[in-house]
Amino acid sequence: MAKLTAQWRKIGEAQSLQRSSQVVAIAEGQAYVFGGELEPRKPRDNDIHVFGVHERGGPSSFHVSTSPSKHSAPSPRVGSAATTINGKIYIFSGRGGIAMAPIDESGGVWEYTTSTLEWTLLSPSNSSAEAMPEARSFHCLASNGHDTLYLHAGCPEKGRLSDLWAFQISEKTWTKLRPAPEPGRGGTSIAFAGMLLFRMNGYDGKNELGGALDIYDPAEDSWTSHTWAADGQSGPGPRSVATLLPLQIGGKDFLLTMFGERDPSALGHEGAGKMLDDVWAFDLAGKQWHMVEGRGDEGLSREEDRPVARGWFAADSLGTSALVQGGVGETNTRLGDAWLLVLD
Repeated sequence: MAKLTAQWRKIGEAQSLQRSSQVVAIAEGQAYVFGGELEPRKPRDNDIHVFGVHERGGPSSFHVSTSPSKHSAPSPRVGSAATTINGKIYIFSGRGGIAMAPIDESGGVWEYTTSTLEWTLLSPSNSSAEAMPEARSFHCLASNGHDTLYLHAGCPEKGRLSDLWAFQISEKTWTKLRPAPEPGRGGTSIAFAGMLLFRMNGYDGKNELGGALDIYDPAEDSWTSHTWAADGQSGPGPRSVATLLPLQIGGKDFLLTMFGERDPSALGHEGAGKMLDDVWAFDLAGKQWHMVEGRGDEGLSREEDRPVARGWFAADSLGTSALVQGGVGETNTRLGDAWLLVLD
C-alpha cells in the first residue's frame, strides 16, 4: 500500500464554531462557517463565523469574528452544502426547525459576497417544478470554478436521491443531468477536478457505501466508475458524512477523502455512530490510493497532535492543503476546532 506523509496544524477552536452538519467555504484566505447544530435537530444560528486559515501564530492567536444575520440572510439550517466561485459562496437548501423538513426555496441558490458581507437569493429564471431540483438535506455541491454549480443526491422529505443538476449562475438556470449510479444516498461527497466531477461514499438508508469512485464527464453527460476493494488496505473503506477535496501534491492532482461515519448510530441523527480518523489521497493520473500518515507540528504523531475521529464535519481545499472544522466525535460531542492538513 502506497503512503504519503502530511502535517496536521491546529489553527484553534472556539465555542462559536462548536457545531456539526455545517458548511465551511474558503475565500481570500478566510474560512466562512455557516449553519449546523449544537443540539441534535436544532439549527444553531444563521450567522457567518469567519477566521483566517493562514495564521501562523497557532491557537493562542486564533480569532473568530461573527457577522450577525440580516433580514435577507438564509434561515438557520442543518445539512446544507456549499461551494465557492470568485470570492462568492453558494449554498442550497438544508433542513430547518425541530421537524427538520427540507427548506424549500423554489430552487433558489443563496449567494454570499464576502467583500460586502451580503446575501442574495438567486431564484431560477424558469419557475416550473420540473425545471428545478427538489429541496433536500445532506446533499453536496461543487463548482467548475467559472459559472456552474453541480448539485447531487441527498435526502428529500422521504427517501434518498441519486440525481445530478447543474446551475448556471449567469443565467440562473437549472439543467437536469444524467443521474449518478444507484443507490440513492445522503452524506455523499463530490469534487470537481480536471474538467470532471467525482463522487464517492454515502449512506443509502441501510449501509455505508464505498469501494467506488464514480466519475461524471460534463462534455459527454456520462458516468464511469473506478472500483477497489474497500478494505482499508487497497483504498478507503465505506463511510458517509466525510469529504472529498481536490488537492495538488508535488505538482500532481489528487483527491483527498478523510474521516466520516462507518457505522450509523441506533439513534439515527440524534446519536453518534462509529467514526473514522483515517486520511486517503487518490492520484488522478495513476489511479492509485495512498494512505496519508499525518503528524503534528513538531513531527510527532501523538493523539493530541491531530484531530479526533469524526463525521458530519465541514471541510474545504486551499489548493495544496485542507481545512477540517467541527463535526461530531464518537462521544456525540459537537466539536469546535479547526485544523489544517498540509501534505508533503
